[in-house]
Amino acid sequence: MMTYYSVIEVTPTNEDWIPDYVAPTNAVVAKHGGKYIARTANHERLEGEGDNATLRVIIEWPAKASAVAFMKDPDYAPHLAARSAGSISNHFLIEGIEA
Repeated sequence: MMTYYSVIEVTPTNEDWIPDYVAPTNAVVAKHGGKYIARTANHERLEGEGDNATLRVIIEWPAKASAVAFMKDPDYAPHLAARSAGSISNHFLIEGIEA
């Protein structure tokens, strides 16, 4: 299997959803074999231009199917909807290099 990485940029437009998002989302990530590599507001652009996201998150997945299953999980659906409504977010799924 090939490792995949979710790279997520999040800029909250309101913070009402955040307290109810973190713990349940952590559980669903773990349920699908995901592991947080980074979850931080401490980041800087080294190249290029554009708006900077407030938060950056990197999750390592054991396979592409794990990331897709996480995104489609009914337990995650209300939290994804809340994040989508309360932020500007971009989620990229990146294939890792096979060792």
